[in-house]
Amino acid sequence: MFSSGPWGQAIRALRYNRSAMIALAVLLALALLCALAPIYARHIAKTDPFTSNVAGTVLVNGQETDIMQPNDNPLHLGLSPIGPTWHPQSFLLGADSQGRDVAARLLYGGRNSLIIAFGAATLCILMASCIGIAAGFFGGITDAVLSRLMDIMWAVPVYLFAISLSIVTITQGLKIGPFTIASDNLMIPVFIIALVYVPYAARPVRGRVMTLRSAEFVIAARSLGVPRRRILVKDILPNVLPTLVVLAPLLTALSLLAESSLSFLSIGVQAPAASWGTIIQDGEGLIYTRPMVAVAPGLMIVITVLALNILGDGLRDALDVRETSRRSG
Repeated sequence: MFSSGPWGQAIRALRYNRSAMIALAVLLALALLCALAPIYARHIAKTDPFTSNVAGTVLVNGQETDIMQPNDNPLHLGLSPIGPTWHPQSFLLGADSQGRDVAARLLYGGRNSLIIAFGAATLCILMASCIGIAAGFFGGITDAVLSRLMDIMWAVPVYLFAISLSIVTITQGLKIGPFTIASDNLMIPVFIIALVYVPYAARPVRGRVMTLRSAEFVIAARSLGVPRRRILVKDILPNVLPTLVVLAPLLTALSLLAESSLSFLSIGVQAPAASWGTIIQDGEGLIYTRPMVAVAPGLMIVITVLALNILGDGLRDALDVRETSRRSG
């Protein structure tokens, strides 16, 4: 049964890994908070985080206060957005240079960042698994062509490759056959980030498949005349799945960092949408007066990436064959 098989043992081992469970709980909590962004903006903060509000006011401790206030310099020249009030109904984390609620934008931005990161990791694993399994199992010219193609992509620096693709797609969108994806569609950064990291995921998959191809049970199946398709589905793929599962959180963390970097450079998520990278860009000019605008999304990125890495380590330990055998023994 599943509960007593290798996957059941791995799940039980993961459940006893306190660090991995805490990391998973943090990730689920962040995802839930970001999913509730519309409820927070409409019913709690009662603000539109995508509309400029430089002339607006807000109630702070029962007093009506301008969102944009005079600077604290001796001459009081220029205006600065209101700082954190630490009250969820009145600019909890303050406002940005456009008078928009940072807390509400943080939740909306987190929703986009997480969607792109998880979507890019999923698409990357799908493409990498197809390439890695084909190269490792069939070998010969198939392996030579696919491996050289991956080597070419590997040779190009990750962010240089992503920036180049982003600039092209932002100017003219993305055309896939008869379909055209607009430049502001979230599918564009998902596709770009997934494509960039395919070589990094395909290489370990290929190595795992090459090891399995020379395993005794695969050689025995070939000797008995078992079709290749059945060997792939019944023997190769189930043994490659642990590698893909371990890669998933690590690729998600890398995708989140890539998305934040591209959005910070204005070639990722496009306005009026927000992401943690775009919010950091909004707070760049306020780093000395209202640092929370840039610090808050930065902390969210750090927490999310750390949680994904800890969860990835837990999955690796739980799915490790030697560790599983040692525990069962």
